[in-house]
Amino acid sequence: MKINNLLKTFAAVIFCAGILSGCGGSDNASDAAANGQTKESSDGTISSEKPEENTTDGEKVNITALSGPTAMGMTKLMSDSESGNYGYEFNIVSAVDEVSPLVVKGNTDIFCVPANLASVLYNKTEGEVQVLAINTLGVIYICENGDTVKQISDLKGKTVYASGKGATPEYALNYILSQNGIDPENDLNIEWKSEHAECLAALLADENGVAMLPQPFVTSAKLQNEGVNVVLDLTEEWNKLDDGSSMITGVVAVRKEFAEKNPEIIKEFLARYSDSVEYVNSNVAEAASLVEKYGIIKAAVAEKAIPECNIVCISSSEMKEMLAGYLKVLFGQNPQSVGGAEPAEDFYYGA
Repeated sequence: MKINNLLKTFAAVIFCAGILSGCGGSDNASDAAANGQTKESSDGTISSEKPEENTTDGEKVNITALSGPTAMGMTKLMSDSESGNYGYEFNIVSAVDEVSPLVVKGNTDIFCVPANLASVLYNKTEGEVQVLAINTLGVIYICENGDTVKQISDLKGKTVYASGKGATPEYALNYILSQNGIDPENDLNIEWKSEHAECLAALLADENGVAMLPQPFVTSAKLQNEGVNVVLDLTEEWNKLDDGSSMITGVVAVRKEFAEKNPEIIKEFLARYSDSVEYVNSNVAEAASLVEKYGIIKAAVAEKAIPECNIVCISSSEMKEMLAGYLKVLFGQNPQSVGGAEPAEDFYYGA
């Protein structure tokens, strides 16, 4: 298995084009895009009802994932692939603008990306991208170097350090604020940074600082300064709105042509991926070691971050209902955040 670990920082890897931060470092997600179930045995091991043999007939399945929560759930599968004859070749990258060209050129088959980027790519390729599963729910938090923020209304008058302007983090924050009667432009000062590392540095340097951070940067902040507190979980704040949508960070997507030609490979992949997610969530210490092995983040940080990363594997009709609602909210905030139009029915694989 070939792992191309291009860690630059996480650049805005997780949400900046559709996940938790400014997944990609681009101010416009559409610009960046232009260029099963498991069983647990008595000894705690995870298995699934799937054949162990590879059905790719010697053809490699190219899988790309963004470094961060969107890739963490895949690490057990990556490890298993080293000893199993799965035919998978993994590529871990650090920025959205590295994934988009691979998809457009057909150089990757399956890819883990921010949820809204999958929609952007669907529109850019005229329907040649489908979503297989939701793999990460909300991973964005409001942190404070202090303890004065108890609820959303307490953000009024505050300066909040954030990254991901022009991408999902901004849309998500603005949506939650506005739905709570807070004007994002006039009721507080959002100081936009180019990447999460800058937000982290600003928070740690400000005795009373407040920042919007994704995991695992939240864990890094708390490890560096015990005075940093998580004061708001934006996923919980989104859910309180009870509007029928859910906050979603990342998805597993596939080129439509590949999926149509290889339905058995997709079926096996989803079963193995589901197993991997279950393992990561149930065996945190061991999974953290794999996260470090594949160059995503250090094991010490990963072990504390994984339980807060909302790593899941949700497919079929449940995936469609959750994801369609989320993309509808983003479309309402800014149509270009999802590529100019909400995806059609064929976007949702197996739904």
